[in-house]
Amino acid sequence: MEKRVRVGSIVVDCKDVPRMMAFWQEALGYVPRRPLSPGDDFMVLRDPTGKGPNVSIDGMEPLRGRIHLDLYTEDPEGEVERLVRLGAAVFHPREPGEDFVVLEDPEGNLFCVVDTRVG
Repeated sequence: MEKRVRVGSIVVDCKDVPRMMAFWQEALGYVPRRPLSPGDDFMVLRDPTGKGPNVSIDGMEPLRGRIHLDLYTEDPEGEVERLVRLGAAVFHPREPGEDFVVLEDPEGNLFCVVDTRVG
């Protein structure tokens, strides 16, 4: 079977983005995608070797659980349809300006399908 999605990011919800960013950066040896600006409520840390998935630090009010997966794909519409056929359900559709759809697995665990063609 052809692989259409990959775990692109493991997202950790938190209250203190700079503190959690510093912790995970040191713990994993990851580097920020960009410099942290005052008031940032989201930061992506990446594996400098390019082998591991990103770890995203999310300070926004949690919609999902404290940790969830972001599945990256260049065919988000097709992947959402495929995942729904497998038993997922759309929890939060893609809104204008967003690059993701929130789905729930058959037991209600939330995850995102992220359009990698954006930004």
